[in-house]
Amino acid sequence: MNWITNYVRPKIRAVLRRRETPDDLWTKCPSCGQMIFQKDLIAALQVCPHCDHHLKIGAKERFEATFDGTYEEIPIQAVPVDPLKFRDEKRYVDRLKEARTKTGQEDSIRVAVGTIDRVPLVVAVQSFAFMGGSLGMAAGAAIVTACETAIRRRAALVVYTGTGGARMQEGIMSLMQMPRTTVAVAMLREAGLPYIVVLTDPTTGGVTASFAMLGDIQIAEPNALIGLSGPRVIEQTIRERLPEGFQRAEYLLDHGILDMVVHRHKLRETLSRLVRHLTRKGTALSAPLPTRT
Repeated sequence: MNWITNYVRPKIRAVLRRRETPDDLWTKCPSCGQMIFQKDLIAALQVCPHCDHHLKIGAKERFEATFDGTYEEIPIQAVPVDPLKFRDEKRYVDRLKEARTKTGQEDSIRVAVGTIDRVPLVVAVQSFAFMGGSLGMAAGAAIVTACETAIRRRAALVVYTGTGGARMQEGIMSLMQMPRTTVAVAMLREAGLPYIVVLTDPTTGGVTASFAMLGDIQIAEPNALIGLSGPRVIEQTIRERLPEGFQRAEYLLDHGILDMVVHRHKLRETLSRLVRHLTRKGTALSAPLPTRT
């Protein structure tokens, strides 16, 4: 009886009382490999406290980090689903359903309107989590909607990019979004309204070849990969070793492709200053814009 009382019963009670540890309690940094408490990572805007690596964040987090508080999401015009009836290992419609279930959004770009330090602002966010942030008809419609909303409300437009390029499942329909979004940005420019692009990791492919590189001000987060093709593809094509840090934000800044590289913790402050200056709201900048923040 002593063995049952002193050993078996306490073990059974311990098993019954044991709490399961949530799967999302900790996050492993993809850069340094350190484990980060999830609450600390959220408070730090998904920036690793050990190595300063900027992890990917979604549209909701971007909106909350940019706007003063409240904001209104703008509905995107409906587009044909699976116009080419595409199928590879899975049907395209099934891939869309999976992405929508996983991310809770209709497509890769969401648009919202609000204020930043009481100045009207329209923000479009491209989420890499939705099929690699790929550019399809719905994403193209979102950029057009963002530009039209900014023109209608006489507000600046900030676009956060994060993409692997065009959406192969939509073929030529996807490629047509490049000139379509370029025309939309031209309309914004004709209206005399600021267009600011924040390039995040990664920004590649057809997005880089269109609306991502047309900003009045080009900003990037630290160490973001930015380019048309990936470095591995380029190396295999030219059969040469690329320079250290090639296609990273700091390299592009040094070579005149970007205006500034800004840490995520200082991004809202920088955007507020730029928007107020470019829309002539408040006082002008008293000092030159920094190239690294």
